[in-house]
Amino acid sequence: MGFWFEFDPRNKILLGRFAGRLTDQSLAEFYSAIRKYSRATDARAGIFDLSHVTEVAISTEPARNLAHQEPAMPDTSRRPSILVAPTLLGQGLARIFQIAGASTRPLLRIAKTMDEAFASLGVESPHFEPLE
Repeated sequence: MGFWFEFDPRNKILLGRFAGRLTDQSLAEFYSAIRKYSRATDARAGIFDLSHVTEVAISTEPARNLAHQEPAMPDTSRRPSILVAPTLLGQGLARIFQIAGASTRPLLRIAKTMDEAFASLGVESPHFEPLE
């Protein structure tokens, strides 16, 4: 289990990737790290990739609770966020989060692939660098 972050300085896109078992606790930690890195980089958009999740061990309630918290990315009315979820379960959880947080995250989108996420942002050939 783990997550890591990368940043494309030219397009100012924060990319967070999660791998392994997704639990209530790891989801909360990932969300907190998104807040930290989005503020540190002043990202104009965020992509949060769940493609490498091997097991989902969370209930819908934690996703709803996170959606009711302050958004991890600041100024969500101007900064889009995309959840990349290739599986039906991941898409369902992402949709619950999207619906529950619609009033504070109007630009949150769901994509099935990274290419779809890049296209949604109008970005071609991004260059991501690891963040520490």
